[in-house]
Amino acid sequence: MKIQFLGTAAAEGWPAIFCNCNICTEARKKGGKNLRTRTQSLIDDELLIDFPPDAYCHSIQHGINFAAIHHILITHSHMDHFFPVEIIHRHEHFAHEVTGKLNIYGNRSVEKALKDAMSIKRFDEFPIDNVLTFHYIEPYREFNIGKYRITPVLANHDKNEDCYIYIIKKDDKTMLYGHDTGILLSEDSWNCILKEKYHLVTLDCTMGEKKIEGYHMGIYDIPEFLQKLADSSAIDHYTIKVINHFSHNGNMSHDQLDAYAQKNGYLCTYDGMVVEF
Repeated sequence: MKIQFLGTAAAEGWPAIFCNCNICTEARKKGGKNLRTRTQSLIDDELLIDFPPDAYCHSIQHGINFAAIHHILITHSHMDHFFPVEIIHRHEHFAHEVTGKLNIYGNRSVEKALKDAMSIKRFDEFPIDNVLTFHYIEPYREFNIGKYRITPVLANHDKNEDCYIYIIKKDDKTMLYGHDTGILLSEDSWNCILKEKYHLVTLDCTMGEKKIEGYHMGIYDIPEFLQKLADSSAIDHYTIKVINHFSHNGNMSHDQLDAYAQKNGYLCTYDGMVVEF
């Protein structure tokens, strides 16, 4: 399998759009890997995870033809992970010579956000349903997308909706995609996660050097999360361990995050990074 991290920042981007803190000022000055767009990932060039406001930028920057993508997993409805106004451009009024439907998988809040975006008069005569299908997915219930077997696991993020992290399997490979979540998962979620054996684990590191209770993780949560996986033999020495989804609020520069990752045997993502496993 292959994962490409198209965007690696939290909601405000990095540097944050209206911020003059030291971390953002340094990022603007240094450029390169210090510049992060909102989080989105691509599996094997065919399965997207999330659709942020920066999706168009990702398609141009990384040379991806989104017309060829037919499946998008959405983790939750927060705008940095799901920006449905952009998705309406899949309609025939805006996109031509495109074959097949775009399938979107998510919770009820994602479904509502999508329906709200689709509720414009021009679609009365030419419904967007002709080119787009929403699939409601339930926590802990595995479903298939072609050769992929996917299990949505309840995250610890926003109590107003079922936010998901994903277990994704293809052939003999298994990965855990663990972004926008805190470490305090439910017993059901841990039971679901710990019964697998992972070849790659990518975890939320939004809070950097800060320690909070719930909804995101940082550098002090990552070892604890991974140790829990190791204690259940869900990971081993060969498992690729990745930290991703960063915010300037974590008060760590890219260089500091990368040094922390290298010291602990992890990979620190940057926009466009590809990992094969």
